[in-house]
Amino acid sequence: MERSSFDFKGYVMDIVQVRKDNWEDTQYPYNLDAVQSWDRLALHENVTFLVGENGSGKSTLIEAIAIAAGFNPEGGSKNFNFSTEESHSPLSEHIRLSRAPKRNKDGYFLRAESYFNVATQINEMDRDPYRRSPKLINAYGGTSLHQQSHGESFMSLLLHRFRGEGLYILDEPEAALSPQRQLAFLARMHDLVQAGSQFIIATHSPILMAYPQAWIYELQAGGPTRVDWENVEHVDTTRQFLKHPESYLRALLGDDE
Repeated sequence: MERSSFDFKGYVMDIVQVRKDNWEDTQYPYNLDAVQSWDRLALHENVTFLVGENGSGKSTLIEAIAIAAGFNPEGGSKNFNFSTEESHSPLSEHIRLSRAPKRNKDGYFLRAESYFNVATQINEMDRDPYRRSPKLINAYGGTSLHQQSHGESFMSLLLHRFRGEGLYILDEPEAALSPQRQLAFLARMHDLVQAGSQFIIATHSPILMAYPQAWIYELQAGGPTRVDWENVEHVDTTRQFLKHPESYLRALLGDDE
């Protein structure tokens, strides 16, 4: 029996459905393989990765899932409703989310490209003289995110704002993280998973997508396809380059000898 996806209220997601009614499949974003070639996408109860080449549609898809789940298009918790530019696609209008019985108490949508805007919004809300609630920045470690490096502010979010029992939808979180910080990200994500959280992540990082038992969907010509970590194209390309950097560099840059 199909479960209702409306009035989502933080329940763990188990199925994403694309309803292909009233759309023009020759126009963006409906012409993307990431949305055109499938109807139902099962999600792991802990960690699901969406991977693929630039332009494959993973960020567009994860944005639509986040908006359908009730998050602000530019990121943040469900309490954020600011907008600096209406740039999101209408795909969320065609996304239906099914939910499992387990319920979340927390949630966040992280977009690497608009995290600066989230940090600015936090500062502006904390400066509001009529605001009586505790300062928002206290939930992020107490230091303005603008006073930290990009990578440090991401880690502050993970370490302080993500509290567990949450639904966390992340778009390319590795963008600001060194390899060492990506390893720290894995450790923190594991803590949050053990605390009853669910992650849906679009990424290019072979380090992040190595998380044990995670489901990895590679966005291919036929739509999202479940693959093992060892068979992800990003992983294979990185592995081969690290094994044979000289050969790759000669092919890419030419042989100067």
